[in-house]
Amino acid sequence: MAPGDRAPRSRTKPADPPTQLVVTQVRSAIGSKPKHRGTLRALGLRRIGHRSVLPDRPEIRGMIARVPHLVSVSPAPGDGAADQGGGR
Repeated sequence: MAPGDRAPRSRTKPADPPTQLVVTQVRSAIGSKPKHRGTLRALGLRRIGHRSVLPDRPEIRGMIARVPHLVSVSPAPGDGAADQGGGR
């Protein structure tokens, strides 16, 4: 395949910054399935009350859908200026 045979890439202007979600662990992972514990770790959650600010993407939404009984989700305040650390 010659370089000229490919379709040109579309040039679009950058989208708005992605929206953010605040995911808070509200229940303990003790006694839950190992996959659920792994999902909490992938979301950056370690203990009850710990928060993670994550981008609102399908991958993150899918992880949240696997552990809705352990977390609460809310939109991040502002334009993603929230900190990424744990809070109490």
